[in-house]
Amino acid sequence: YFHMLDPLKMFVQKLIIKRFSLLQNTLKKRWLTSYIPPKVKAITFNKHGPPTEVLRAVTYQLPPLTPTSLHLKFLASPINPSDINQIEGVYPIKPNFKTLGEHEKIAVAGNEGVAQIIGVGDKVEDLKVGDWVVMGKSAFGTWRTHAEATPDDVIRIPHEGIGIVKAATLTVNPCSAYRMLKDFAALKEGDFVIQNGANSGVGQAVIQIAKAWNINTINIIRDRPNFQELKDYLKSIGATYVISDKDLQAKNHEFEWNKDIVGKGIALGLNCVSGKGVISMAKFLRHSSPLVTYGAMSRQPLTIPASLLIFTNLKFFGFWMARWGNENPRSKRIEMLNDIIELIKQDKLRDAVCEENIWGINGKDDDDVLTRNFLEIFKKAVEEFRGKKQLIKMI
Repeated sequence: YFHMLDPLKMFVQKLIIKRFSLLQNTLKKRWLTSYIPPKVKAITFNKHGPPTEVLRAVTYQLPPLTPTSLHLKFLASPINPSDINQIEGVYPIKPNFKTLGEHEKIAVAGNEGVAQIIGVGDKVEDLKVGDWVVMGKSAFGTWRTHAEATPDDVIRIPHEGIGIVKAATLTVNPCSAYRMLKDFAALKEGDFVIQNGANSGVGQAVIQIAKAWNINTINIIRDRPNFQELKDYLKSIGATYVISDKDLQAKNHEFEWNKDIVGKGIALGLNCVSGKGVISMAKFLRHSSPLVTYGAMSRQPLTIPASLLIFTNLKFFGFWMARWGNENPRSKRIEMLNDIIELIKQDKLRDAVCEENIWGINGKDDDDVLTRNFLEIFKKAVEEFRGKKQLIKMI
C-alpha cells in the first residue's frame, strides 16, 4: 500500500502542474488579445548636428507584440554628456536610424534609463509584466515614453528599495567607477586612490564605492567660490581628502595626506580632466602604478613626461564603459549591477544629484509643445553638467 502512494502522489502533482500551466497560457492569451499597444512620444533626430537644431519630438504607435518581443514603459532617463556627443555625431557608437511608425530614418536619443515591462510575448521566458529593466547596450534610445525591445536588449534588475533615480542612473557612472576601481590595480583595504574631477558623477561614485571597500581617496576639484561647501559635501559621502587643482599644482605645498602615504604611495590614479594638471597628480603615484583616463573635460591633451615612464614606470590606460560592455559577457555585467544594487540597498551609494523633470505624459500636448518642453530641460542639462544631472521622468 505505502509503495503505491509515491507514484500516486507524483501523478497528482504532475496533473496539478499541467492544469496550472494550461490556465496560465489561457490567461496570457486572453491578455494578449485585449492588450492595446500604447502611443509613443519620443525625442528623435534624423541627422547629426547641434542638439538644439536637430532634436524634435515625434509621436507614433507602438507595434503589436510578437511572441519574442517586449513592450516597455520608460520611467526615467537622464541626460548625459555622451548623449550629446552621439547626437552631434562625434561619439564612437552610432545610433540606429530606422522607420518608427510613419517617421522614416530617425533615431531616438538617450543611452541610459530605467523602464518597466508592460507587455511580454508568449515565448519570452524569465521576464514578466511589472519587471524593471535597464538597457543591456548603448544607443537603444531611452528618451521616450515607450519602446519595443527584445530580451537581449534589456537586463532585469531587482529594484525593490532602490528607487527610480538610482535605477535610472545605474549603468553609466556607478558602473564606470566600479570597473576602474576593480580592474586596473589589486587594491587592498587601506590603499589610496587619487582622482581629479571628483565632483563629477563618476567621481562621486568612486568616493562612495571606495569607502564601502575601505579604500582611501584623494580628491581633486577645480578651485571655485564655493570650494569649502563642495569639499564638505564630498567628505560627507566618504572622501578621505579633498584639495583644489590650484593647491595641487602649487610648488612646495604641504599636503595633509603625506604622512598617510609614506612608505606605500598611491596605488591608482583616475583622470577625467586631462591637460597639464594630470602630471601633478601622477607624480604622487607609486612605482609601476596605473593611471586611467576616462575623460578630457578640459579638452586639452594628456602629455606624459618621459621621466614618469622611464624612472617611475607608470602604466597609462584608457577606459570606456561601452567598450567594456562589448568585450565582456552579459553575466559579468549582471554580476556588477547586482553588486552595485547591494551597495545602494545598504545606503552606501547615494542618489546622483538630479533635478527631476516630468515630460511626455500629457496626451494633450502636440509634438511641437513636447519639443519646446524638452529643449528647456536640455538647456538646463548643458548648463549643469558640472552640477546637477537633469532627469526626465515619464510617470
